[in-house]
Amino acid sequence: MANSTSSYLWRKKTLEMVLSETEAEQFKLKKTLTAIDLIALGLGAIIGTGIFVITGVAAAEKAGPAIVLSFILAGLACAFAAISYAELASMFPIAGSTYNYAYIAMGEFLAWIIGWDLILEYVFALPAISLGWSGYFTNLLGSIGINIPAWAANSAWQAPGGLINLPAIGILLVIAILNYIGVRETATVNNIGVAFKVFVVLFFIFTAVWYVKPANWSPFLPYGWAGVFHGAAIIFFAYIGFDAVSTAAEETKNPGRDMPIGILGSLGISTLLYIAVSAILTGVVSYTELNDPAPVAKALNLIGLNWARGLVSLGAIVGITTVLLVMFYGSTRIIFAMSRDGLLPPIFSKVHPKYRTPTLAIYLITIATTLVAGFFPIGVIAELVNIGTMLAFVLTSIATIVLRYTQPDLPRKFRAPGMPWTGILAIAFVLSLMVSLPWETWVRLIVWFVIGLFIYFGYGRHNSILAKQQTQH
Repeated sequence: MANSTSSYLWRKKTLEMVLSETEAEQFKLKKTLTAIDLIALGLGAIIGTGIFVITGVAAAEKAGPAIVLSFILAGLACAFAAISYAELASMFPIAGSTYNYAYIAMGEFLAWIIGWDLILEYVFALPAISLGWSGYFTNLLGSIGINIPAWAANSAWQAPGGLINLPAIGILLVIAILNYIGVRETATVNNIGVAFKVFVVLFFIFTAVWYVKPANWSPFLPYGWAGVFHGAAIIFFAYIGFDAVSTAAEETKNPGRDMPIGILGSLGISTLLYIAVSAILTGVVSYTELNDPAPVAKALNLIGLNWARGLVSLGAIVGITTVLLVMFYGSTRIIFAMSRDGLLPPIFSKVHPKYRTPTLAIYLITIATTLVAGFFPIGVIAELVNIGTMLAFVLTSIATIVLRYTQPDLPRKFRAPGMPWTGILAIAFVLSLMVSLPWETWVRLIVWFVIGLFIYFGYGRHNSILAKQQTQH
């Protein structure tokens, strides 16, 4: 019994299996993305809610002006993890990201754990981000005299007099349609959106830098170093998304070369912009005044540049839209990959004959996210998504180290420098941020995994492709 259990818990996929999956006609996806597309995909996912919303709250409540150090700390943790992602994505050009890396390096059971974790990260982030989009959109319309009724802009649990959040549902439906008609179209819309929101961020930097008052940076550490770590744990939400680049490996023309460029390039550009914005934001306005859902727009108003608020609000809407676009894309590819392996029902890996997109996976994500965004409040979703992302980073770093020792001869078009130490540093950095999260977040994570275990032992382990091959042998 013990040997039988061990055999299915730790059964692994091979590189040959991975490559054959990508060439099977019934699962084949279009290879249309370039390195530029991948960098834009990463920027589309990273620059959004974090820079336009979370920065102000984290500065006011957690770190003060030292939010700059929080961004550097979170960026370092992500950088070490990104190096591991880059190596694995260049080796295994397949949808599924960390899920497939774990399947190859550590076996089916841990692959299921990380796949279920990635579903938590992507799918639960979508309703939370769409609610932020809804707030900016409603405010922007209100500023030009168009007021959406309270019953249509909030659910009953989100605000008094609310019934359903129609703007949140509407943007998710638009995102779903773009994902449905193809990855090339999705990437084109994302590239345009990224160009605009980067322009808005640079506009703020070069406009507001002249209003910086060094006195606002004192005291620099009002909450101490504990506040810096707490701030890093919260703003980690701002960095989630660069890992979504790795889910696009199967649709990239030259993944061995372009995946590392896309992952590391998007993370590097985003980190520099985050540091610059947070330094200037806390320099022009006291951190005590930044506890606002639109801190960048508020800062411009306080320094007498109210005319620029509309541009920033529009930039925030576009920025959050591209985050939704990339997160939705990543969520469908994770479910597609797990379904193709038999761990989820095969219906979710069926590909549209014309658009070559996982149609039913898109339907599933659309239904689930619109129901949650339309009717439920999600006050703690950022922390829950953060802990799921952090766990994915830890397991990716472990998988890279394990493969270096267990399969050293596998071709590596990009080799993470300094292994195993860079992997160990990634694990240490990320774990230090994980322990800074509230215990309630850990409880919710455990409940999510208990649900996942029931699905795996009840369905996945019997129906996986490897299980069927094992039975035949």
